[in-house]
Amino acid sequence: VIMSETKKQFFSNKICRFCNDDMSKVYIDFFDVKALKPLISERGKIVPSRISGNCAKCQRILTRAIKKARNIALLPFAVEH
Repeated sequence: VIMSETKKQFFSNKICRFCNDDMSKVYIDFFDVKALKPLISERGKIVPSRISGNCAKCQRILTRAIKKARNIALLPFAVEH
């Protein structure tokens, strides 16, 4: 039995939205709340790279930007009660 033919592909190949061709100049501004808001879940968690499609380098930069924005109260830490 060949397993590779019966397996279905659940995740499609996604493209990183921050790095196009030039990987050396990736900068994500933490003041840009409109760009960071879709990358946070409803509960306030950072969306993982396997769902958002970001590469590992951009995901690390994105995580730092979201944490900075949270510290200066631009983004929430958690859901309001």
